[in-house]
Amino acid sequence: MTDLPSPPSGGPEERERLFGELLSDCVHCGFCLPTCPTNVLWGQEMDSPRGRIHLMGQAHEEDVLTPTAVGHFDNCLGCLACVTSCPSGVAYDALIEHTRYRVEEEHRRTPGERALRGAVFSLFPYRRRLRALRGPLRAYQASGVSALVRRSGVLDRLSPALATMERIAPPLSAAPPPLPELVPAVGGRRARVGMLVGCVQGAFFPEVNTATARVLALEGCEVVIPRSQGCCGALSGHAGRLAEAAGFAKDLVEVFEARQVERVVVNSAGCGSGMKHVERTLAEAGAGPAWVERARAFSAQVVDLSEYLVELGPRAERRPVPLRVAYHDACHLSHGQGVTRQPRELLRGIPGLEVVDLPNAEICCGSAGVYNLFRPEAAAALGDRKGADVAATGAGVLVSGNPGCALQIASAMERAGAPTRVAHTAQILDASLRGLGAEPFTGVRERA
Repeated sequence: MTDLPSPPSGGPEERERLFGELLSDCVHCGFCLPTCPTNVLWGQEMDSPRGRIHLMGQAHEEDVLTPTAVGHFDNCLGCLACVTSCPSGVAYDALIEHTRYRVEEEHRRTPGERALRGAVFSLFPYRRRLRALRGPLRAYQASGVSALVRRSGVLDRLSPALATMERIAPPLSAAPPPLPELVPAVGGRRARVGMLVGCVQGAFFPEVNTATARVLALEGCEVVIPRSQGCCGALSGHAGRLAEAAGFAKDLVEVFEARQVERVVVNSAGCGSGMKHVERTLAEAGAGPAWVERARAFSAQVVDLSEYLVELGPRAERRPVPLRVAYHDACHLSHGQGVTRQPRELLRGIPGLEVVDLPNAEICCGSAGVYNLFRPEAAAALGDRKGADVAATGAGVLVSGNPGCALQIASAMERAGAPTRVAHTAQILDASLRGLGAEPFTGVRERA
């Protein structure tokens, strides 16, 4: 991602001036077009990055946000594939974030949109609220009602967003005990690191967090996992809810500052991407120079799990995991953080593991935070495309570094009648370091 320069005064006029300067970087060359998922789906200029930049320029010059322009901005997944493909270095990430903040401040959404967004952001950034859903959701899955509900299509008629949530919900087992606040290093301590547990990751994929902590410990890290940590704010920031994102980010900075860790390790691509640019969020929110500097220091500590393990270097013995796996590049890991080599390097260092890449790897799967709830039809079309790409590899397991991608692609594969096991990079590494072989990944977890 490209940084929006922190405004010296922190004032809105200065931020708008910097925004105007960034707009002028686009030369409308079209290199972004084949990598933009909505342009691939619909072939419409205004639903491409350069088309949206044109609309941003109009809104900036005329100081008017039309409902039509807002619709095109809302259609953007924020996947940042255009940032990777752009030869001119256009900071589309900063441009779309700033535009979405403005949309949420100035545009009056319909009552239905306000209700949906209110419900989503009253739930997803709160791990305890998500965790409270595990029991009812597990009972619902075990009852067999799920199959009837899907066949009836009643949820699709009532609420496409609710139908999407029901379809992508992972099969749940009994929740494991929470991780301790301190996981000691195995052998001599090489580092002291903090670990983000995440909201969706912590509530619905606790086994990924357990595997992450165990791998770090086996590689000689003392792992600090503060129970007081909350949402990182990335999901809110991605949707233009600036004040909310800044509040979450400040709280998280304070939590990890107090723990005096060397690095903050993140195993969720969307969270990591947002956390590496906290200073931009706080500058945009007008938090003031002191907070922006604290945020910049925090961001410098943030590192993706795969990135950190490659940087640290292996110490624990890798044992064979005889599997053929397909690796999926989560957009906010590959395009947002530029981390593509490290996960593959880690996986290919495991004896017996064959790693294959997906065709059309640069195209988003359609998850994009909560995009699949706000734009379910477009998200489903992209999910189906990604599912077909996974099936084309012939791999038995899909490996991803983001919980949203895992949910989205697993749902698409099930919809296509080809359910596939989805695992996190940390889980594959954990199986190798503990000598479990392929056994944890040989069966597909069935849904009701």
